Amino acid sequence: MIAGLLLLGGGAAAGVFGSLLGLGGGVLIVPLLTLGFGLPLREAVGVSLVCVIMTSSAAAGVYLERHVANLRLGMTLEFFTALGALIGGSIAFLLDQRLITLLFTGLLVYVAVTMARVGRVPATAAAELDVAPVTDEPGAGTVLDRLSGEGYRVRNIGLGVAGATGAGVASALLGIGGGIVKVPLMHVGMGVPLRVATATSNLMIGITAAASTVIYIAHGGIDPYVAGPTAIGVFMGASAGSRLSHLVDLRLLRLLFVAVLGFTALQMLLRVVG
Repeated sequence: MIAGLLLLGGGAAAGVFGSLLGLGGGVLIVPLLTLGFGLPLREAVGVSLVCVIMTSSAAAGVYLERHVANLRLGMTLEFFTALGALIGGSIAFLLDQRLITLLFTGLLVYVAVTMARVGRVPATAAAELDVAPVTDEPGAGTVLDRLSGEGYRVRNIGLGVAGATGAGVASALLGIGGGIVKVPLMHVGMGVPLRVATATSNLMIGITAAASTVIYIAHGGIDPYVAGPTAIGVFMGASAGSRLSHLVDLRLLRLLFVAVLGFTALQMLLRVVG
C-alpha cells in the first residue's frame, strides 16, 4: 500500500516536471524507478513505456480536437517508428543491462546539456497544449500553418523514414516516447513548423510505446503492480502541470531540472562502473 502511494506520488511529480518542461516521462520515470525503487533497468523501461502511452493519450485528445497535428505525415512516419520499436524491443532483451544503462546515461547528459544551452524550454513529447489550429488543404501541395498564416511543404521523406525508424529503436531500448528525436527530425530535417512537429510527435509516441510494450509484455518485463500506480500518477501530474505552467518561472525550473538530470546521470554512471 505504501509502495503504491509512493509510486503514485513519484509518477505525479515526474508528470508535472515533464509537462512543464516539454519532456516525455521516460527521461524521469526510468531513473526514478531504478534509483529510487531499486527496479531493474529493463523493467523500469517497460513501465516507462506504459506511462508514455498514458501521457500521449492525454495530450493527443487536445491536439486532435484543435486540428493541430499533420495526421498524414504522422501516420506515414509512425509505420516506420513502430517497426523500429518492435526491433528495439527485441534487441533490448539481448543486450547487457549495463550497456542499456550507459546508453540511458548518455541520453540524460544530452538532454541536460541541450536544456542548459537553449534559452527556452525545448519542445518535445509533452510540450504546449495551448496551440492554434492547423489544417491540411485538400489537394494542395502545401500545408497551411494558421499560426503564421504561411504554408509549408514537407521535404526529405527519406530522411524522415530513417530517423523515425531510429527513434522507434531508441524508444524501445530506453523507455522514451522518441519525441526528443522526432520533433527535431520533423522541424529541422523536414521543414515542419515547430508547433506542428510537437503536436504530430504527441500523436505518434503513444503508438510507438504501445508497439514496444507488446514485446516487453511477451517477455514478462512489465510489473503491473508498479506500472499501474506510476502511470496513473504520471497522467495526473501531466494534466495538472499543463494547467500550472503559466504560474511557474520556467527558467528557474529548467536550471533545477538540469541539476537533477546531471546528478541522476552521475548516479547511473556510478552504478555501471560499480
